[in-house]
Amino acid sequence: MAVATALLISLTAAGCSKNASGSSPSSSAGAGSVAAAAPVALSGSVTFNQANLAKLDKALKSALAGKDLSKVDIAMVVNVAADYWKAGQVGFLKGCSDLGIPKSKCTYFAPPNGKLTEQNSELETLRSQGVTGYSISAIDPTSAAGTIHTDVQKGISVLAIDSPLPGTDAASLYLGTPNYTAGYQAGTAMKQVLGGKGKVAILVGSLTASNATQRIAGFEAALKGTKITVAQKVNDNLQASTATSDAETILANNPDVNGLYGVYSYDGPALAQAVTSAGKTSSVHIVSDDSDAQTLKFIKSGVISGTVVQMPYQQGYTGAYILAAEKVLGKAKTMALVKPYLEKDGSTLSSGVGLVTKSDLGAYQSLESKLGIS
Repeated sequence: MAVATALLISLTAAGCSKNASGSSPSSSAGAGSVAAAAPVALSGSVTFNQANLAKLDKALKSALAGKDLSKVDIAMVVNVAADYWKAGQVGFLKGCSDLGIPKSKCTYFAPPNGKLTEQNSELETLRSQGVTGYSISAIDPTSAAGTIHTDVQKGISVLAIDSPLPGTDAASLYLGTPNYTAGYQAGTAMKQVLGGKGKVAILVGSLTASNATQRIAGFEAALKGTKITVAQKVNDNLQASTATSDAETILANNPDVNGLYGVYSYDGPALAQAVTSAGKTSSVHIVSDDSDAQTLKFIKSGVISGTVVQMPYQQGYTGAYILAAEKVLGKAKTMALVKPYLEKDGSTLSSGVGLVTKSDLGAYQSLESKLGIS
């Protein structure tokens, strides 16, 4: 990952970690300091955690060297078939390839319609086929708890990616973006583009998933002390078309809404379409999450002001290494290797967070190209 690392701007330690209670980063802990902090210019930072994860990958691969990986059969199960996850798929299959695990034993699955029944059905299939471990972005963490418990009891490794799984047998390790930090960055961007005043609506695919609730909490914390209020929070149930129609309704019924925050990967383009249709591209500002191809096009055109990006590629790549290591080395030895790279909460293995704006879009696209993400 050295090529990619050369393109990155380093975060301070405070800017990319949370404490064990899930509070804001130390540079912005507490509502009072948020109000007092100087505004952050809306300029991007293509910043992730590549350097640390490259060291971890190397340590895991070294520990696996010479070991028999023939019984490793792993999977990556995500929450919806969105462009965002294509990078995760590329990373997962590359991780398997670099470890010498055949593609036939590395299954990637994205529910076509983002339905819980589709995800559960795939888990049943994987179980029947003898999967030894899987990473998962659970559609419904609460309903997944029982399944995860059963699988872990059977010796199947379960790794939470994209969204943590508190209260389950997979709570001890989460590989993904520190979601509170990501939401805080989105809120900071919104505060800047709105000049500290206005009304904002939040649209998201789930109002219960941990990644969503943590991002929204961070977003709202960043707005404290400003004259920006959150008018609505709307659940689009993982449907881009619903997000677009919801945004259209919000804009039609609330002419004073001048900001939209799209939390899930497809939300950015969906909101951009709604704002464009309403003829409000100059008066309604959009801050989104993730970097779908359509999101980047709207960044380039200026319809979306900025998008908070994470590194699903690394969730796939390092996820493959961790799942293979847990099967071959055991959970305790694997966690001993992972522990030095965890955030302050003791369970988050950050895949990083950045912000893409029009000014640094080229640098971000160059990074994606070097990683083989089209």
